[in-house]
Amino acid sequence: MNFKIKNFKSLLTLCLFATVLASCETRQETHEKVIPELSVLEVKPSTQEFYETFAATIKGKQDIDIRPQITGFITKVAIDEGSIVKKGQVLFQIDQVQYQEAVNVAKANVAVAEASVATAKLTAKNKKSLAERNIISSYELQLSQNELGSCNAQLALAKAELVSAQKNLSFSRITSPTDGIVGKITYRIGALVSPTMTDAMTTVSEFSTMYANFSLTEKKLLSLSENNSTAQDVIKNMPKIELKLSNGEIYPELGTIETISGTIDQSTGSASIRASFSNKGGILRSGGTASVILPYAIDNCLLIPQSATFEIQDKVFVYTVNKDSKVSTTEIEIFSLNNGSQYAVTKGLKSGDKIVVEGISSIRNGSTIKAITKTI
Repeated sequence: MNFKIKNFKSLLTLCLFATVLASCETRQETHEKVIPELSVLEVKPSTQEFYETFAATIKGKQDIDIRPQITGFITKVAIDEGSIVKKGQVLFQIDQVQYQEAVNVAKANVAVAEASVATAKLTAKNKKSLAERNIISSYELQLSQNELGSCNAQLALAKAELVSAQKNLSFSRITSPTDGIVGKITYRIGALVSPTMTDAMTTVSEFSTMYANFSLTEKKLLSLSENNSTAQDVIKNMPKIELKLSNGEIYPELGTIETISGTIDQSTGSASIRASFSNKGGILRSGGTASVILPYAIDNCLLIPQSATFEIQDKVFVYTVNKDSKVSTTEIEIFSLNNGSQYAVTKGLKSGDKIVVEGISSIRNGSTIKAITKTI
C-alpha cells in the first residue's frame, strides 16, 4: 500500500514539473514572437529657415558732435534734450558783443582803406598828366603809382578782416548741420565754451535711418562666403534681417546688411557688420541696444525630430528602418542651428529613408519592428 502511494506521489510530481516546464516554454515562445509597434517617419526634402541672433548697438546714420568755433559765454540754449531739429536751426547762442564790435571795426577799416585808394587814384592820375607834359620826372610818377598799389593792398586786407569778423560773428549762432534729434546737452547758459574744449556741447543724430552694428565670427563669415565669393557678393545675397528690441518686441521694419569690414579683429576673431533700418517713427535711438535676427534658408533640407536622435561620444545617431523592418544604427550630421524641436540633417540620410521616431530606447541595432508610418 505504501509503495503505491509513493509511486503515485512521484508520478504526480513529475506531471506537475512537466506542466510548469511546458508553460514556461509557451510563455518564452510568446514573448519571443512579440514585435514592437513603433512610429516611423519617411524623411523628405523641404526648404527651411533657421534664425540666429547677435547682440547689436544702435547708431544714428550721422552722430554729429556740436562744438563751438569761437570762445565765449553761452547766452541762449534754443533746444532741449530729445528735441527734433531741422538743418540750419539755431541750437545755441554765444555772446555776440565782442564779435559785433570786431565787425564794426573791420567795416571802419574798410571805409578808411577805400578813401585812401580813392585819394591815391587821384594823385596817380594827376602825376601821370604832369609827367606827360614833362613837368615831373618819371620817378615821381612811379612813386604815385606805388602808393596806389599799396592803398589797394590795404583795402584788400581790410576787406579780408571784415569777412573774418563777420564769420566769427556768425559762429556765435550755433546751428544744426542736419535734420536730427538732440542728445545730451553738456553746457548751459553762462558756461564758457571754446574750440579747444574736450566735451561736445551736444550731439545731433540723424535718425531717419539707423544703423545696427554687430559682429560675425570668422568661421561664420567663411560659411557664408561659399565658392570664394567676395564680401560684396555675400552682402548682395544676404536676406532681410529683423531687429529684436531690448523690451523683447520685434521692430516692425526689416533691415538690410550694407557693409562687412574687410579685416578680422584679432582680439575678438570677428568682423564688424553694419545693417540699416528705416526709422520713420523715431522708435530707434542712437546708443541703444538690440539683437539682430539673421535668417538662414536651407534648400532640400531633411528635417527630423530631435527626440528621434541619440548621442554617443559627441556623435549623433538615428535608427533607420529597411524594407524588412529591421533597424540599423546610422550616424548623421546636423546643421548648427535648430528650431528647438527639430534638426536639419546635412549628412547621413537621403530622401525616402525611414527612421524610428518613437520608443528608440526600447530597441537595439538589428531589431525587427512593426513600422507605423508617421507624418510631420
